[in-house]
Amino acid sequence: MLKKYLITFLISMVPIVELRGGIPIGVGMGVKWQTAVAICMVGNMIPVPFIFFFARKILEWGKDKPVIGKFFTWCLEKGHHGGEKLTEKAGKGMFLALMLFVGIPLPGTGAWTGTLAASLLDLDFKKSILAVMCGVILAAIIITVATLLGVAAFTAAK
Repeated sequence: MLKKYLITFLISMVPIVELRGGIPIGVGMGVKWQTAVAICMVGNMIPVPFIFFFARKILEWGKDKPVIGKFFTWCLEKGHHGGEKLTEKAGKGMFLALMLFVGIPLPGTGAWTGTLAASLLDLDFKKSILAVMCGVILAAIIITVATLLGVAAFTAAK
């Protein structure tokens, strides 16, 4: 069972996949949904402070490097442009906007992307982490409900 917990945990730490993949995979491997949710929420949040403090520095360091420069520059420009648009639309509702961006499970959203955006926008660390954490909780609720409904539908179809 420890192996299943570890796989669930590690999947939830992977960018793009995050807990959106970790919860269904964990439940599919036989991990109780409550345990899968707890494991995935912790796994999804562990990279967040590192992303906030180091991702921007790494991107800025690599933007003028031969092989990775174009991609790193593109990431910085995309982040700045997206961040400016988000700031214009969100105004004083940045906390809610960041929480919903992280929490609504759509492609390109999640804790990794939300934290990177917060870092590029120079948002307050504590407020950003809290918004991301609330978003992770929201995503966990949505994914858990969808997973349990899918399991129930699959079981009923047998």
